[in-house]
Amino acid sequence: MSPQQKVLIVDNDPGIREFLEISLGRMQRHTRSARTLGEAHHWLAREGFDLCLSDLRLPDGTGLELLEHIQGGQLRIPLAILSACPRPETAARALKAGAIDFLSKPVALGRLRELLNNTRPGPTPPMPATGTLLGDSAVMHKLRGQIGKLAQSQASIYISGESGSGKELVAHALHALGPRAGRAFVPVNCGAIPPELMESELFGHRKGSFSGAVEDKPGLFQAAHGGTLFLDEVADLPLAMQVKLLRALQEKAVRCIGGQQEVQVDVRILCATHKTLQAEVQAERFRQDLYYRLNVIELPVPPLRARQDDIELLATTILERLAQGTGQPLARLQPSALLALKGYDFPGNVRELENLLERAHTLCENRQIEAHDLRLASSSAHPAIASDPAQVIDLEAYLEDVERRLILQALEHTRWNRTAAAQRLSLSFRSLRYRLKKLGLD
Repeated sequence: MSPQQKVLIVDNDPGIREFLEISLGRMQRHTRSARTLGEAHHWLAREGFDLCLSDLRLPDGTGLELLEHIQGGQLRIPLAILSACPRPETAARALKAGAIDFLSKPVALGRLRELLNNTRPGPTPPMPATGTLLGDSAVMHKLRGQIGKLAQSQASIYISGESGSGKELVAHALHALGPRAGRAFVPVNCGAIPPELMESELFGHRKGSFSGAVEDKPGLFQAAHGGTLFLDEVADLPLAMQVKLLRALQEKAVRCIGGQQEVQVDVRILCATHKTLQAEVQAERFRQDLYYRLNVIELPVPPLRARQDDIELLATTILERLAQGTGQPLARLQPSALLALKGYDFPGNVRELENLLERAHTLCENRQIEAHDLRLASSSAHPAIASDPAQVIDLEAYLEDVERRLILQALEHTRWNRTAAAQRLSLSFRSLRYRLKKLGLD
């Protein structure tokens, strides 16, 4: 604990102010108190603070107005909202605006101590340099702004978006820019763990608790203690496991398989899925109570087709990385290839762009990538309908384009699981493998 940490308390209730002053003093924190929004502005103009605790309703304004004042003045002071009658929609609005937490009055000492530990003074980490976060399009500027705000919050965030759009990299940025940046970031793909091993992976197990448990093993919740746990493809969790996850989130504690007691864990939960989670709830494949626990704030990640202006920068960055990784000379994207990329729909988003460029980087002639090197599937209407009647149509090439597009879509939907993609296309695995080789997709 740092004795230098200073907290500004803003509340009209003298009893609440006194309780917080005494509690924070015992935790070796310095405090200043304000009764109104005006008094809070007075202290903020004169002294530096590491944390602000503000009542939602003040005699001359609201805690949200104080939050806007702090953000507008670039003060970089985390603020938590206090409320005697918290409402879920108000809490969600405050957290989305940039509040780091929303606490019920009277404030539990455990929650207060946890909040202080997560807002220790320290240098503000820079925005991590990740390829998916590159771009000057309006949607990317908006996304980076939302990440900057939400990183300071401790609320659970549901990162929505299509497969390949960069949801895990957004989760990394939320962790790296927040108060837990120096602690563990633990990603787990819920769709890649067999159902019978899910509980052991998340919560751990004791030696001898089941066949094959030859030693004690901590779970991923314990590994992420003090940091962030990212549940990717959370919609793939079996219903039985959803119940156990909900309890762990509610109690902030886990019990390993074969264990007798629960162990307290302090983790921030981020989750993502390429499915529509609300639709999964309606179809009764995902528990509604868990959905509300995970989806305190939704952060949508834009698909690549919504940010076409970023394609040139992304492509250049990917090609430079490929050249460095392979030791080959840099391949140049020709105007025809860039035009083709900008006109393409990208069902697989940035991941598909990377795959297309990796193949073109390998196969192109003279380190010049032309449009035909990309082997893009055609997304236009049938040429016999749209073209000049006198135009000669290459039927084989057209059918190959259609076949390539359908196979790529199936692979994206199944996260590049070839067996599942073959089933989706009503093909045998051997037939799919042959087609992948024929179309240059293997």
